[in-house]
Order: sequence, then C-alpha cells, then structure tokens
Amino acid sequence: MPFTRPEPPYYAVIISSALNEKDLDGYAAMDERMAELGRAQPGYLGRESQTGADGRELTVLYYRDAQSITAWQRHPEHLEAQRLGKERWYADYHIEVAKVERAYGFERA
Repeated sequence: MPFTRPEPPYYAVIISSALNEKDLDGYAAMDERMAELGRAQPGYLGRESQTGADGRELTVLYYRDAQSITAWQRHPEHLEAQRLGKERWYADYHIEVAKVERAYGFERA
C-alpha cells in the first residue's frame, strides 16, 4: 500500500545519502532508534524511503511545520546520531527542506 501524503501545506525534508561501507558498527541500531524517536516527534506526518541499485538512499520525511523540523534536528539523541554519522557511518549526505504548498497525482483504480 502506498504512503498517503498529508494535505498541503506541509514540509518535506529530503535526504540523499550514501553509507561508508568501511565502518557500519552500530549503524543499524541507531537507525532503528532514530526512526522510533522521529515517529514520536510532534509535527511528524510520515516517511518514505528507497535505496537505489548503487546503494544510495533517498528518504523523504514529512512534517506539519518548520518548527517541528527544528525541534527534531536539535533533539539530544538525534544530535548524537548526527555526530556519529559524520564521523563514521556516512560517505556523504545532502538535505533539502521544502514547503509543499500544492500537491496532486494520479492513481489507476
């Protein structure tokens, strides 16, 4: 079943990342913990993620407002995960934050 996006307006945090295959010790547990904590954050609306054949992951997180994104970014456990990600787990990542004001689509019945 496809993810049901929220009604606009909302915010999307778009994360493109590649892991550092040399040192992933502890990554899976931290990734699971961040997903659990993230879902519990006020303003969190949902998440979509996929991994390409080249191993790059594209994740889109949906939030009600910009303040919710800032609060999650500053969460103490998330700050520690960010630090470890930069030091050990990620080869690179890029983050974009967008306000979605209009959305439309098509689905064959």
